Amino acid sequence: MTQQSRPVPSGSLPAREGATTAPAPYPPLAEPRPPAERRVWPRAFHDRLTAPLPGLRAFARFAREGAVRPGPAGLADIPRLPYEPGPLPRVGTRAVAVTWVGHASWVVRIGGLTVLTDPVWSRRILGTPARVTPVGVAWEALPRVDAVVISHNHYDHLDAPTLRRLPRETPVFAPAGLGRWFHRRRFTRVTELDWWEAAALGGVRFDFVPAHHWSKRSLTDTCRTLWGGWVLTAPDGRRVYFAGDTGYGHWFGRIGRRYPGIDLALLPIGAYDPRWWLRDVHCDPEEAVRAARDVGARRMAPMHWGTFVLSAEPVLEPLTRVRAAWEAAGLPREDLWDLPIGASRVLE
Repeated sequence: MTQQSRPVPSGSLPAREGATTAPAPYPPLAEPRPPAERRVWPRAFHDRLTAPLPGLRAFARFAREGAVRPGPAGLADIPRLPYEPGPLPRVGTRAVAVTWVGHASWVVRIGGLTVLTDPVWSRRILGTPARVTPVGVAWEALPRVDAVVISHNHYDHLDAPTLRRLPRETPVFAPAGLGRWFHRRRFTRVTELDWWEAAALGGVRFDFVPAHHWSKRSLTDTCRTLWGGWVLTAPDGRRVYFAGDTGYGHWFGRIGRRYPGIDLALLPIGAYDPRWWLRDVHCDPEEAVRAARDVGARRMAPMHWGTFVLSAEPVLEPLTRVRAAWEAAGLPREDLWDLPIGASRVLE
């Protein structure tokens, strides 16, 4: 069930200066792999890193001058963080709709399926203060969850207490090497994928794509599992790109060439300061706009901000900067879906 490629729509975001375009994806899309396939993976994925992990010198500098939280002025706007929970839109099987739950958690309705991305409904995650905005969608308000996609194993993206709420037969699409984590928790339909591989469920195609990031969940498992993003393609060809957690780099252009006609890109814009420390693994708002242009997305929805205080930038700064960057790029304001937590949009 190979999804046919579509030409890039004339309304797509223009590629950034210097970027190249191609009329067709390259290399060709892979055939979907069998669901819940048991596979053998390399012991580690250090060779997939696009930048070295911080060494002792970087940790020493961070100890001298780094800040992991905003000062009082940067936290003062927490009451103003956009939070507008509402009911999930009533949509048919042909609709594509997204609802921002907070951080990197979305409810994506596509091809008649309800898909959760990196679901975190917990109030607190390990090593981080409690969330500063409530969850945007009550767990009890969710329809039946048809699938879950996971970008990587960091605690703010792979939350065991939330996942324990799901029936164990829920289909899970996960990065290579992460299946063991789910199998230990008795999930029975776990499909692990390498970069550029795909699986299918109910007519929807799930492609796992590269990201500029890394993985770690304990002292001894650095890069033992893969990391990445997901391109979800509906039976009618509409595409939603969920970037997961990523820095800016060359992968965005390659994703755009291989999956032309992305209708909506869900891109991270927060947790970027201090820049010298986080540049390689987290986009700042301006880089996120560049990434949206690189992948050729028609629209962009910012995420990964306003939920957990993970770094030193003021809590509202990601929103103001992404709006300014979007305007500076000359892009249509209606194509920036800067949603409040809990809000929804439906693709026309």
